[in-house]
Amino acid sequence: MKLKPLGDRIVVKPKDEDESRTPSGLVIPDTAKEKPQLGEVLAAGPGAWNEAGTDRVALDV
Repeated sequence: MKLKPLGDRIVVKPKDEDESRTPSGLVIPDTAKEKPQLGEVLAAGPGAWNEAGTDRVALDV
């Protein structure tokens, strides 16, 4: 399935974090982990319209 973002939206694939164990061997449950802040941008929309509604404003990703 292909996604096509509209307007000033983007499609992001979160990076997998395989660090479920600490160096000492402790297992960290998913509920104790922070949500991922890194990802790969798969697609970007064409941008939003300016205030006058005449031109598109490009996205800065």
